[in-house]
Amino acid sequence: MFDLRAEPKAEPMTNELSVTTLIAVPPERVWKVMTERQAEWWCPRPWQTEIIEQDCRPGGRCAMVMRGPEGEVEPQEGIFLAWDEGRRFVTTDAVTSGMEPAGPFMIGIWEIAPEGSGTRYTATARHWTEETCRRHEEMGFTEGWSICARQLKDLCEAP
Repeated sequence: MFDLRAEPKAEPMTNELSVTTLIAVPPERVWKVMTERQAEWWCPRPWQTEIIEQDCRPGGRCAMVMRGPEGEVEPQEGIFLAWDEGRRFVTTDAVTSGMEPAGPFMIGIWEIAPEGSGTRYTATARHWTEETCRRHEEMGFTEGWSICARQLKDLCEAP
């Protein structure tokens, strides 16, 4: 008989990058801005985000195009892995909405939690390999995702 308890546990993933900030408004407000005004904070200005489709459910399509000031075009196509209303959403580019495999880069996790009288926002990128994690950091992950977190914070805290 096979004893599942005897199986070794997987080590936690270490190919992870993350940014976090405290937003001085309740989680309900942050969630509303995160999900209903995504194009306003999703990429660092002067870049712009065009939302193509957000089918907010596990397996639903998550598609957008980011456009740079010099004509750069960066499409993002993937699916939602999780949609926990009011708490977090998780996406990946490893699979398209047609359940076709794609060249995986990362799993993205955007989550909020109450903290004091405000909200802790955390955005995390988990990568399959150390190389893709390093490449993402070299692409400017910390600076870019921190700018996006600030843009979200500013939108949420605006009167």
